[in-house]
Amino acid sequence: MQSNVFTAVFMPLALGVIMLGLGLGLTLEDFRRVLVYPRAVFVGLLCQTVLLPLACYGIAKGFGLPPELAVGLMLLAASPGGATANLFSHLAKGDVALNITLTATNSILSLFTLPFIVNLSLAAFLGTEKSIPLQFDKVIQVFAVVLVPVGIGMLIRAKRPAVSDRLQTPVKITSAVFLLLIIAAAVLKERANLVTYFKQVGLAALVFNLASMGLGYLVPLLVRLPKRQATAIGMEIGIHNGTLAIAIASTPTLLNNSTMAVPPAIYSLIMFFTAAAFGSFVARGNEEGAPAEQPKAAAGT
Repeated sequence: MQSNVFTAVFMPLALGVIMLGLGLGLTLEDFRRVLVYPRAVFVGLLCQTVLLPLACYGIAKGFGLPPELAVGLMLLAASPGGATANLFSHLAKGDVALNITLTATNSILSLFTLPFIVNLSLAAFLGTEKSIPLQFDKVIQVFAVVLVPVGIGMLIRAKRPAVSDRLQTPVKITSAVFLLLIIAAAVLKERANLVTYFKQVGLAALVFNLASMGLGYLVPLLVRLPKRQATAIGMEIGIHNGTLAIAIASTPTLLNNSTMAVPPAIYSLIMFFTAAAFGSFVARGNEEGAPAEQPKAAAGT
């Protein structure tokens, strides 16, 4: 009973608060900025929606992950970046305005790409007859839990900027607490199999994490984007919204599978350490670089 209350009530509530916090930091200008550097946004979205799921599929197959853990890792690959990527990008001297734009754009696109990728993953790893497709009504539920709080946050920022400024710190603290509770709950629920799961998916999650940041950083450099933009894309691609993935996996009206929540939970623990190391490495090369293609409107972002 307690477990049902947690997944049915607390999980959507926690995700709503986290998405509200994301919305409080977004404006319509973050979406318009796509027109300022379309090439960087296109490369970032290509890495996120095409290259990353392909890499994740190869890793899941290569490590021979059990089907449900493989789907959980693919679910994570399909999830967009989050506000944490903005923080790490700032510390690594990346183009934070680009991070915000990618977060805003990919959060909208994920409403369509995430169900599509998850459906393919369920069919590929569990078989068509065992597939649990995210049908239209479930897409609407994801829309309601994810986009509505973001929209409310953006509305507060647009209409009451002073209120938005006051809310951001407490909402961020609450979001961090919720994130820790969600990860702890996912780990606690599977505690009997945790060691086994960690052995099965821990190394794969680490490799996927390194591959995410590597793809996000190297692909932009290959197409001659500035290092600051490559850093931003690397952080955006490497730091996934694990909370969203765990919530979709655990919520009864969505996938309702706690095993699928394990890879995002493990990944969420790993990514902070690898992102800090990656940021420290690339920050040195960004110290002397000028903010290429930096829009004037985002100077204070």
